[in-house]
Amino acid sequence: QVQLVEYGGGLVQAGGSLRLSCVASGRDFARNAIDWYRQAPGNQREWVAIIRRTGSTDYADSVQGRFIISRDNAKNTVYLQMNSLKPEDTAVYYCSSLGFRGQGTQVTVSS
Repeated sequence: QVQLVEYGGGLVQAGGSLRLSCVASGRDFARNAIDWYRQAPGNQREWVAIIRRTGSTDYADSVQGRFIISRDNAKNTVYLQMNSLKPEDTAVYYCSSLGFRGQGTQVTVSS
């Protein structure tokens, strides 16, 4: 079983930055890919980014060039650096691995 806890959400003005953290428990963290998703009220869940065991990454078109996903295996942590934030980035952000997900952290971007 994997437990995931997200940190770092908050309120930021458009154009600003936030860094989210996802701390995972359980063994073999370094072997697992981690995804970030987000869900805004009334919208379907949207995939945001992935970082694989190898360190390779992929991003949704909506965040490509603005968000950066990274991992620190020694800390069992994955980060999502979010730059040039837009009001449409407002959502609850979740990390997910092996079918498990955290409780989410709210990101609100004001215009």
